[in-house]
Amino acid sequence: MVEIDVAYEGDLRTRCRHAPSNRELETDAPVDNQGRGESFSPTDLLATALGSCALTTMAIVARRQGWHFEGGRARVEKHMVADPVRRVGRLVVHFDLSGGLDDEARASLEHTANTCPVKQSIHAQVETELVFDWGPT
Repeated sequence: MVEIDVAYEGDLRTRCRHAPSNRELETDAPVDNQGRGESFSPTDLLATALGSCALTTMAIVARRQGWHFEGGRARVEKHMVADPVRRVGRLVVHFDLSGGLDDEARASLEHTANTCPVKQSIHAQVETELVFDWGPT
């Protein structure tokens, strides 16, 4: 179990503390929902968690296999919907990964990304798409 303490600080902002490391981050409501958009919104953190989790789990597999994975990057698009309620409707993760891996390694890493814990935890109503660019072969 991991504990995260969240405190409302007013003006639609929270301060979140990761208990094991004592590290903090802030959230702010987005501009289109009455906030100032000066930090990650809670739904931005969901999108961030997906990209981060996929990269991290892929790196775990790459390390175990001895594959080069440093420099891997992800850009996440978060698309909100308002019908029937305001929520994340779609997440698209674009991966920019180094070349040099064979088709079997790529397939293994793509499977790993698609089965990472965050992706498996996102409700089926949230459309998720993972797009992989492996660079030159």
